[in-house]
Amino acid sequence: MLRVVYNCDVPWEERMSEFTDQKDIKQEALKGIIKKLHDGVPVDRLKKEFRQIIKDTSPEEIADMENALILEGFPPEEIQKLCDVHAEVFEEALSKVGRPSKMPGHPVHTFLEENKRAKKILKEVSKAVKRFKKGTPKDKDVADFQRSFSVLNEIERHYERKENQLFPVLEEKAFQGPSKVMWGKHDEIRELLKSTARVLETKEWRLLPKRYRDLSAAIKKMIFLEEKILFPASARKLTTADWVKIKSGEAEIGYAWVKPSNLWDTHLAETVEKKEDLKTQESEIKEDQMEKITLEEGALTPEQLNAMLKTLPVDITYVDENDTVCYYSASNERIFPRSPAVIGRKVQNCHPPKSLHVVDEILGSFKKKKKESAEFWIQKNGMLIYIRYFPLYDERGEYQGVIEVSQEVSGIQKLEGERRILDW
Repeated sequence: MLRVVYNCDVPWEERMSEFTDQKDIKQEALKGIIKKLHDGVPVDRLKKEFRQIIKDTSPEEIADMENALILEGFPPEEIQKLCDVHAEVFEEALSKVGRPSKMPGHPVHTFLEENKRAKKILKEVSKAVKRFKKGTPKDKDVADFQRSFSVLNEIERHYERKENQLFPVLEEKAFQGPSKVMWGKHDEIRELLKSTARVLETKEWRLLPKRYRDLSAAIKKMIFLEEKILFPASARKLTTADWVKIKSGEAEIGYAWVKPSNLWDTHLAETVEKKEDLKTQESEIKEDQMEKITLEEGALTPEQLNAMLKTLPVDITYVDENDTVCYYSASNERIFPRSPAVIGRKVQNCHPPKSLHVVDEILGSFKKKKKESAEFWIQKNGMLIYIRYFPLYDERGEYQGVIEVSQEVSGIQKLEGERRILDW
């Protein structure tokens, strides 16, 4: 529900006298635009007002205003509506803004290289789609489309790195707008990818051109928003140490179509400065690992406990009583992408906005001891994934957090008969 307390039908120039700060003036005007979008006013009727608001406004200011609106209580879904018209309404003003120039291997440079490839792949898929406009396609046409569309689906890695590497660090700077708004836009693109793929399953070829046109437009809008707003704002807000943190977990999630250069390192000065601290930390860790942790039954060294958790055929994530992610098992066959940047992040920020209310309901039921578990199962890339959540309580019965356990169970589902230990 929008918390709007002004008459947005009054031209924004007439409301300027109520505010002394230029940023406040623009902020209030932007609220009016969002309210009008919420009420169904066509974008074309709002272009002139938008141009007045963004005159002499930098991409960072635009992103900051969106972030401030979210912190003020505007639902991310409403800001997403503004995202939909960014490319159309802001293009004239933002097209003059250069992309952040970063050395090959820097996270921003890698994102930009992926965007270059995405544009080329979109053109290739578009060529394949054109053959479907003539009616029933030939088998070769279908095969060509499947091949190029399969390549396009790798864009998922691009979005996952934003969600799991870039967004958490921006959140640490109290810059939450991108994670709340863009994640929702990512999910819209994911749904368009799925709906386009369903045409291949149902063979309703007449639907393909329109489905792909919507998908292509959504991806191009996202590229525009990244390169003209998100990446320039991130380049200004984040320090070298922040980018090093982002870079450190990228490979665990993966890349879309490109292999980053190693030219950009962690800046020699910073590396030298941290070497002594690192040696001290490693020494302390080795000493700690010699001491065993006493458990209810038995005792283990931290090294043994870590090896055990990594070897279990399940993904484990622990979220503490304050809804903060404190641990995940770094197994080699992880189902969902995780990286060190997730540690210390609020679990609510690890889920897209559309599922946030479910996460809060589950946590609330555990804290009030209304539920003993929650379970779900989904199909993903040919796998059947079983996901369970269990609350933790101490000896006094006080809530200590929750563990998420995910397991690929398609093989278990197919088990029949018996295989005893002697058959090993």
